Amino acid sequence: EYVVAGICIVAAMIICAVFIYRSRKKNEKAPSSAVKSITDDKSARLLTVENEPQEVAFRWRCFRLNQYQPDRKADNPISFLKGFRGYLHTDGYQAYGKLENVTLVGCWAHARRKFDKAVKALPKSQQKTSSAGIGLLYCSRLFEIEGRIAELPPAERKKQQQSQARPVLNVFLAWAKTRNAAPKSALGQALHYLLEQWPRLIHYLDDGRLEISNNLAERSIKPFVMGRKNFLFANTPSGAKGSATMFSLIQTARENGLDPYRYLTWVFQTAPNLDPQDSDTVQSLLPWNAPESCKAGCFLKN
Repeated sequence: EYVVAGICIVAAMIICAVFIYRSRKKNEKAPSSAVKSITDDKSARLLTVENEPQEVAFRWRCFRLNQYQPDRKADNPISFLKGFRGYLHTDGYQAYGKLENVTLVGCWAHARRKFDKAVKALPKSQQKTSSAGIGLLYCSRLFEIEGRIAELPPAERKKQQQSQARPVLNVFLAWAKTRNAAPKSALGQALHYLLEQWPRLIHYLDDGRLEISNNLAERSIKPFVMGRKNFLFANTPSGAKGSATMFSLIQTARENGLDPYRYLTWVFQTAPNLDPQDSDTVQSLLPWNAPESCKAGCFLKN
């Protein structure tokens, strides 16, 4: 008999790995040797067998690929990213620090969020002039700069980051080192995160194709977060794996400009007529090989 594990947490630790590539040119290919990954985590419930140990499950995501894992151990990303070399966008989760040949790029959205929390903990009359308010302004300034240069080619974008963002970062760091706050206070936690993550937070300046935050991962995981309010839990580990597969197909389809329903309908109609022993079968069914009729917004004749 299955029962809901009331406090069981199924975390969806997502690694959204994408080519380190930011050009808006549709036909321009990213270099295969230069890669970045973007990570985030969310939670949901998992059903467990009564009187058996509760399970904690995680999804490791790459190229919109979800993978179920029974725990959050560092061995999972190490195994999943074996052979990976490049930049890894992430929050402050310490397990990523054990990855080899990877440059960790911190998330300024997480840093800004902590200063925002510190600001909201203060009376409105004190918010703007407080240390928390000033820290939040520094963070917002960095995002404003990124917003203005987002559409520039990578090389020019890096140049502008060095001339505009670098000075702000230098002043921000010097200012932060002079602040004093109780470690457990909202401001203390914001400052601790900022200074501890600083080496990672400034890595986005290394290459014009890197991001200032891992918001891409948070946006990508949103359908899962919304969906868990309906499905609530995975009945079994096999169900979690199946869910991961379906989210992979749907999200990858969306990222390639396809309508998920039309794409999956095409896959289910086409797959039975293909030779499962043919190594090209799977490749032929991938989103980038789907027909025009699968594209989002495409008008279908009856």
